[in-house]
Amino acid sequence: MTPDHDHLPGAGGRTPIGELVRAHRLAAGLTQVDLAQRAGVGVRTVRDLERGRSHRPQRTTAELIAGALGLTGPARTGFLASARGQALVGPSGRDTARLPHRPVVGAVLRDLDLPGTPMALPPAVALIGRERELAELAGLLTGDSSPPVLSLVGLAGVGKTALALAVAHAVADAHPGGVAGVLVGSGSDGNDVLAAACAVLGAARLAELAARLRGRPALLLVDAVERAPDPVAEVLHLLVTAVPTLRVVVTGRHPVGLPGELVRPVAPLEVPPADVVDPDELARWPAAALFTARLTRVRPEPPGPGELPALTALVRRLGGLPLAIELMAARGRILDLPELLDRYGDRVLDLAGPELGGRGWEAAPSGRTAEPARTAVAVTLREAVATSYRLLDDGEQAALRRLSVFANRWSVELAEELLADEVDRDPAAVVDPVPLLDRLVELGLLSVGGAGPLRFRLLDAVREYAIEQAAGRGELTAMRRRHAVVITRLVTRTTPDLVGARQPTAARRLDEATGDIGAALAHAAGDDPVTALRLAARLTRWWRMRGRDVSGRQWLRRLLADPRTADADPVLRAWALLGVARLAAEHGAAAQELPAARAALAVLAGRADAAGELAARTVLGAVLVATGGYDEAAEQAHAVLALATRHGRTRDMAVAQHQLTWHEIRLGDLPAARRRLAAVDRLAAQCGEPRLRLLARADLAEVARLEGRHGDAVEQGRRVLAALVGVGDPGHRRRVLGTVALALARSGRVDEAAEVLAELRCDGRPGPSGAWPGMEAGTVAARPAGGGPVRAEEGVCALIEGTVAQQRGDRELAAEWFAVAVAAGEAGQDRRDVVEALVGLAASSGSAEARERLAEVCRRGGIRLLPDEERLLA
Repeated sequence: MTPDHDHLPGAGGRTPIGELVRAHRLAAGLTQVDLAQRAGVGVRTVRDLERGRSHRPQRTTAELIAGALGLTGPARTGFLASARGQALVGPSGRDTARLPHRPVVGAVLRDLDLPGTPMALPPAVALIGRERELAELAGLLTGDSSPPVLSLVGLAGVGKTALALAVAHAVADAHPGGVAGVLVGSGSDGNDVLAAACAVLGAARLAELAARLRGRPALLLVDAVERAPDPVAEVLHLLVTAVPTLRVVVTGRHPVGLPGELVRPVAPLEVPPADVVDPDELARWPAAALFTARLTRVRPEPPGPGELPALTALVRRLGGLPLAIELMAARGRILDLPELLDRYGDRVLDLAGPELGGRGWEAAPSGRTAEPARTAVAVTLREAVATSYRLLDDGEQAALRRLSVFANRWSVELAEELLADEVDRDPAAVVDPVPLLDRLVELGLLSVGGAGPLRFRLLDAVREYAIEQAAGRGELTAMRRRHAVVITRLVTRTTPDLVGARQPTAARRLDEATGDIGAALAHAAGDDPVTALRLAARLTRWWRMRGRDVSGRQWLRRLLADPRTADADPVLRAWALLGVARLAAEHGAAAQELPAARAALAVLAGRADAAGELAARTVLGAVLVATGGYDEAAEQAHAVLALATRHGRTRDMAVAQHQLTWHEIRLGDLPAARRRLAAVDRLAAQCGEPRLRLLARADLAEVARLEGRHGDAVEQGRRVLAALVGVGDPGHRRRVLGTVALALARSGRVDEAAEVLAELRCDGRPGPSGAWPGMEAGTVAARPAGGGPVRAEEGVCALIEGTVAQQRGDRELAAEWFAVAVAAGEAGQDRRDVVEALVGLAASSGSAEARERLAEVCRRGGIRLLPDEERLLA
């Protein structure tokens, strides 16, 4: 293009008809072919007019062209006058033919002599969830150091145009020179863009625009710059140089690349967590709010309770992409939300619609249809992503495909590991991923959120497209294998911090990587089971803390049974066996895994590895307690204490003292138990282990309850519960809730006990076998449910129910509940609970059989009754 597009006006200051045709055509977003087809004239007629080869078209031709351009009122009159070689001057004395009417779709052009800012833009649409971006961008454009060019970049359908229009309207008062917009057409050259920009701002030439806006701030919105990136860049440079008071907002798939340009990627809307199904909570998440708003356009009723889980799943599946959300919601006219999820949940890249692409410019003037080139930008989301993908070079595309194996957020370091060539002959050579990530952010393919290291995430549609591309190239298996290795390294680095002061940070990091851990484990289990076993063996403590002991044990058992891991490192298999045993003890299956714990100890004790032997003896002791081997369990705890003391391992000393506390309680020596717990607290403080200190204080609350100091037990237990919220560990939380509820019940505060009992049931494992689902908070069950086996987790609840009934004087109901507690306790890991339940059963029913069973349990377990229990039986 030529650097100066200032055509000379015609005789008498008239605007040449060719220049008017061109300006109006470009402002309307039409090509020469489009205009010719609409007007019913030849393309050559339009071309000759614009090139100045024809100065006086026939009257019929001029009227046809004016109609095709949608000109009305003074603009049409001025256009036809110019076609006849006349200058039509308006009330202000200006040539009215110079002012194109409605320069963009839906624009409202006010006479430039009227008060206020002249507007040549479609009306702004109501935005959902963009308040922060709108305020930030408006501040940038009205600040003292506003950039000459502000680029909003991102994927098609992410809402760039709608946001740009809202910003332009919001800052209109700060731009008295005018606010206008141009929609770039496919194949436009520099002359096209410059002519349109000048036209929508009320000028025929650049020099006239510069003179008109001298000292008057103005704003120009240029949409879809990716259609003609080089001409747009050249013209914008020319505009901001010639007109210093002009600010330009551009939207596109990528930045323009001008000096001083400020780039702001437009991210998808925030999506709710997977477990959010409350309608009020969902309404606070922009993606869900947009879906609901668009759904109400096609059906009268809002989503029902049964549809809310599907709503959450859908907007998460759509990645918060506004256009995808709108297209999916539109299908709600025919299907309910579970049906939408079932039919389209795995096909989001195939979503398509006639409105895909032309956001904000839809309302065409009379006689005009939507611009074909604009709506053809992306027929489906897949094609929209492909357009941005093709902006990357071959190396960047390959890197994007590899990064697509991350299921959730990841860090720079993880990206560096994943992209590193595993067979690189020079290990010291490191490829810096930062320029690549910056490029992906710049194109709106990558989102950055949060303050921690795991803050990068590919947009869902981008990730799915990249996986498709990788699968088509046969790269997917190697990528997933590499991903499993990288995630295993992450877990290996992180899990040691699950003990000590850094425990909350380490647990949170693993929580954030849950999706990737699951994906790595699932793939490696089939492709590389030794890597999967190495990963799973490291996850035992985290699985325990997050209440995933059942699924974790299943993973470890499956991998240990895989013939391909039979020849794995014996130490690795021993740690996996320890994990199986420890997790089994969490859900009443310890007896099945006692051989595994013994086998692990045999391997680790023979390796002169103090850490391994201490861990093995500790786990074996816990399993023995759960299976009734109390004396041997006490021996293992004493051995741990001696070995840890010899090697100066303070934390292991604290763990051993904690285990020995239970044995003191078993023997009825509560003062000795308190001394042990004081030692645990002291040792845990020395080694910076806040979680162990919490567990010691939880046990102190239990000791206070067993001593009959119920008020102290409640107070101490509630303090521990508040602190456990930040630690996780649902198993210990349930135990402390049981301590508090029993103390409340024993002290006669049965209503408060019922409230804690309701919390315990909500906090516990899902679906006890038929006992109490659906009970309202704060109520006590009328009768224990009959039939079916009793799960171990129900024991403490039944013990509380029996104690409440006993306090209320209902001996028959109390006996029923205590019987349930006995059955559950015998399947669990704490025979002390069984003793307490049998005491309650014998006291409530007067049953000699219950007394006999109590005596037998105490004899086999070496358990001594406490003074309060003896008084109940007297």
